[in-house]
Amino acid sequence: MPQSQRIAVLKETAKEETRVSASPETVKKLVALGAEVAVESGAGAVASFSDEEYRNAGAQVGPASEVLSGADIIFGVQGPEPAALSGVKLGAWVVAIMDPFGQRERIEAYAAAGLEALSMEFMPRITRAQSMDVLSSQSNLAGYKAVIAAADTYGRAFPMMMTAAGTVSAAKVFIMGVGVAGLQAIATARRLGAQVSATDVRAATREQIMSLGAKPIFVENVAGIEGEGTGGYATEMSEEYQKAQAELVSGHIAKQDIVVTTALIPGRAAPRLITDAQIATMKPGSVIFDLAVAQGGNVEGSVPDQIVEKHGVKIMGYSNTPAHLPADASALYARNLFNFLSAFWDKEQGRPVLDEEIGDAIRLTQGGKVVNPRLLA
Repeated sequence: MPQSQRIAVLKETAKEETRVSASPETVKKLVALGAEVAVESGAGAVASFSDEEYRNAGAQVGPASEVLSGADIIFGVQGPEPAALSGVKLGAWVVAIMDPFGQRERIEAYAAAGLEALSMEFMPRITRAQSMDVLSSQSNLAGYKAVIAAADTYGRAFPMMMTAAGTVSAAKVFIMGVGVAGLQAIATARRLGAQVSATDVRAATREQIMSLGAKPIFVENVAGIEGEGTGGYATEMSEEYQKAQAELVSGHIAKQDIVVTTALIPGRAAPRLITDAQIATMKPGSVIFDLAVAQGGNVEGSVPDQIVEKHGVKIMGYSNTPAHLPADASALYARNLFNFLSAFWDKEQGRPVLDEEIGDAIRLTQGGKVVNPRLLA
């Protein structure tokens, strides 16, 4: 009989991080696979998972030093500090959202410590990996939360209301960027009764926008409108397209009550979508939610975790939007990790064995070296 794999689940230490990388539900499933699961005391408290629930699911619960002792796999939401991982086995997997481009020193430290770092956000966007896609699960919740937070900050109602005292007009909401977060933002704004429009550099999103009952706002007859990069991500556009889009968006933004920006390009600073001059054209009391604020921001003047008022417009954005929904964000993230591990679980060896397609895509370090091609380019 092979020795059971020990999976360590740590309490997150990053500022404002409320999520946890395993839920009692996934602990029970991991134990059923044949793994031994150890959870740091209090790891799930903010996400509404008690130590007792973890114990009842079959986990050992204790201090970090005990949890990490002899660990084969370390789960995290954000990549844990390498110095805090003493006691784990040489070659242990560290499975988390690593921010490889922004945390290069940490990745180098994993390599130096002989750890195999696996970056969940590098998961390829292929059919069989959809259930492991942490970016999609977390972005979905982020798009929802962005609209809810903007609605709370906005000083008026979202739906049209016809009352004896008069009619309240529906709020006009504009979503910029129609990836997973943008699509959920459209759906949420529509549920709240807003009049919704949306834009994206990828022409293929037009039908998706319309299918959710929103109005597509697109630049026409300009080279570069496809905007489709590898893995379903948007790419940077031609200067001609950017200029045409800026003119179209400027005219549209001036009429909006709420704008939600969601544009990100992996490994690069967030593209600037809204300038101070465009903000100045908006109506006083309008709200902009910048979902990319932590990566430099789509909106000129946006500041993480602050509401900035410019020209009578409130600009906001969270440094970690999914963390504002800790229970659901944790539950979905934990399922992503379980789906990943269970898909590669070799019953005979009693451990997960990665294939080349996914293993090579997400593996950052191995054998004391940084090995991911995206970090070596």
